[in-house]
Amino acid sequence: MSDLLQYDQYLFQLINSVWTTEWLNKLMPIWRNKNFWFPVYIFLISFLLINFGKKGGFLLLFALGTIAISDTLSSQIIKKNVQRIRPCNDPLISNMVDLKVKCGGGYSYTSSHATNHFALAFFLIYTLGVQFRWIKWVLIFWASSIAYGQVYVGVHYPFDVISGATIGGIIGILVATWYRSFRKMKLNWK
Repeated sequence: MSDLLQYDQYLFQLINSVWTTEWLNKLMPIWRNKNFWFPVYIFLISFLLINFGKKGGFLLLFALGTIAISDTLSSQIIKKNVQRIRPCNDPLISNMVDLKVKCGGGYSYTSSHATNHFALAFFLIYTLGVQFRWIKWVLIFWASSIAYGQVYVGVHYPFDVISGATIGGIIGILVATWYRSFRKMKLNWK
């Protein structure tokens, strides 16, 4: 375990301090900010409700449930039990962190950004992706780039985002499976 944590810190320093560019230094603090994506969320909600009616409403309800499950598991259960210190707050390496956003006071493991975005991405891939096959690559890039951004700006270790992505992906698939079972009950979607 000690070797894994050392490798995690080494990889963090590469992403945060070595593999950087001026344009990513400007982009990543904005890109990983949830407020930046607010117009996309509004568009998605409108798209679902306008184009799919009641079915879109149920899909939206399940998508919100996916986020609620993933956020609760990451923020309230895992973080509070593991209690891993963020790299920007870790006295052993904080002086080496190139912090590009406010550090925050919460714990690091797992990254809730990664957990929530991968949960939503995989939920949408396994529901909307059936009809819109191209969307899976867009959603995977979206979730991955936001997760990577968490390491890039200095607030999470790579293992935090990899674990969050894995847990979020599993949650997204499970809720999508539940949604598809619910849909097969032949409810009146119109």
